[in-house]
Amino acid sequence: MKTLICHCPEKIEYVERDLPNLNDDEVLLKIRAVGICGTDIHAFAGRQPFFSYPRVLGHEICGAVEKLGKSCRSVKVGQRYSVIPCIPCGVCVACREGKTNCCEKVSLYGVHQDGGFTEYLAVREQNLVALPDNLTDSAGALVECFAISAHAVRRAEVKPMQNVLVVGAGPIGLAAAAIARAKGANVVVADIDAGRRRQIAEKVGVDTLDPSDENYIDALKTCFSGELACILFDATGNKSSMSRSVNLIRHGGKIVFVGLYIGDLVIDDPTFHKKETTLLSSRNATREDFECVIELMAMGTINEMMMKNKEYDFYTFGHQYKENVVENKELVKGVIKF
Repeated sequence: MKTLICHCPEKIEYVERDLPNLNDDEVLLKIRAVGICGTDIHAFAGRQPFFSYPRVLGHEICGAVEKLGKSCRSVKVGQRYSVIPCIPCGVCVACREGKTNCCEKVSLYGVHQDGGFTEYLAVREQNLVALPDNLTDSAGALVECFAISAHAVRRAEVKPMQNVLVVGAGPIGLAAAAIARAKGANVVVADIDAGRRRQIAEKVGVDTLDPSDENYIDALKTCFSGELACILFDATGNKSSMSRSVNLIRHGGKIVFVGLYIGDLVIDDPTFHKKETTLLSSRNATREDFECVIELMAMGTINEMMMKNKEYDFYTFGHQYKENVVENKELVKGVIKF
């Protein structure tokens, strides 16, 4: 099988490999489509923490089952599935409480072990979520990205008519806005990039603001009938943005950090306390989140075209990975087709 492998930072190439051997609880998945995540870009550039090389990238995976391991009973040959990339240990306290997304020893396909930039992959049966016939392969690949945001929205307990601010209009912020809107919330998205604001306004149908504008807070209050946000999702991973979050929520509001900043954050404690702020982090996603996204996609409430703006051919895109992917400033979300 043909595999695209990242040997080390700045070096990625196609190689031929044997098909993987299956454990009893695994299936052989013929890869149909893979989404490109920031992880796949940062790993190539050598900026991904807790990462080891060589590595086959790709954790946003859609594929069809070609062969079953001896103990597999719940999946079918020929059926298409989206892959939950998190492989939990199953024994730590988080796993025992059903919080497999934050397992103490979690491993991810495409990060800690080889992923979907290959024609075939051995995947655990319990990491597969069936796709309905009316979803495309591309949509199946993007379920994982939407699920990250669905998990954050579920953590925040978003309710109809709540005022929700999403800071950061990349794929995760876009998905959070789309899913919060699907839950009936009043959603505004803030981003300094005019192109991303334009895309999210057109594709998701929400108001957008520029956080660098000197009238940003007044404009936000105008959008929310004189109030600040009830719930704020920060998907930037930016220290300054995350530290300012508490200034943008109303008293009794919530902050959810979806983006990750590698370092220390400083939040003004008097403001944090007087608002009795609820501060949450959100990491990865669970089966429940995948099933939520697939249901919303099947109903047409959210769709792949909200996010996807580039398609690549698996058999050629690796030859110019740096130019077409890593350094592509117009890329919002790309999907690799097989």
